[in-house]
Amino acid sequence: MWFFYDYYYIALVLPMVIFALIAQWSVNSTFEKYSKRTTMRGITGYDSAKMILDENGLSHIRIERVSGKLTDHYDPKAQVIRLSDAVYSSSSVAAVGVAAHEAGHAVQHAKGYIPIKIRSAIIPVTNIGSRLAIPLILIGLLFAGSGMEMLAYAGVALFSLTTVFQLVTLPVEFNASRRAISAMKKSYRFDGNEITAAQKVLSAAAMTYVAALAVSLAQLLRLVLIVGGGNRRR
Repeated sequence: MWFFYDYYYIALVLPMVIFALIAQWSVNSTFEKYSKRTTMRGITGYDSAKMILDENGLSHIRIERVSGKLTDHYDPKAQVIRLSDAVYSSSSVAAVGVAAHEAGHAVQHAKGYIPIKIRSAIIPVTNIGSRLAIPLILIGLLFAGSGMEMLAYAGVALFSLTTVFQLVTLPVEFNASRRAISAMKKSYRFDGNEITAAQKVLSAAAMTYVAALAVSLAQLLRLVLIVGGGNRRR
């Protein structure tokens, strides 16, 4: 039965969960550190995002404030960059880096960057798969031997879509950061120390996506071992 295989979780998933927690702590602490360093020219997060949008002919994209901490994101359907309270009007190097990153996503969509198009396309099936995967696996394992074991394999296949999503997310996020830093360098509005600090913030944020992929891969392997082992014993 399912519950007798928790050692798979302990051996495979738990270390990756710890890695993810460390990555999240790192991005929070790095953001806090560089939130205390302001840009010499007083450039805010809003200014940073607006600069990149204008330079790429995307002045029609709105920039709005959204509540919360590190809730910054680009909404391609509404064509809006939403910046959190700690980023929108802040002139810290952390804020301008995060805002520039979100503007990088807007540029990706405008230029038809392939990985972000793939990610957007698989979001609906990924959402469905994440909801159905575990119920199907449970049903398949409980009723294995009655011809329903294939449901468990179908559940694993659906869960794997989440892993594919996390895998595609990596180049999207790394590319958005590269675009952000490149735009900051070309603008000549930031000195070397400010750009280096922004890079550190974005690198810390990128590790959270690496950790999310690691957790998803570990969980997928765990499910494969559980389903495969369960069916071999029947």
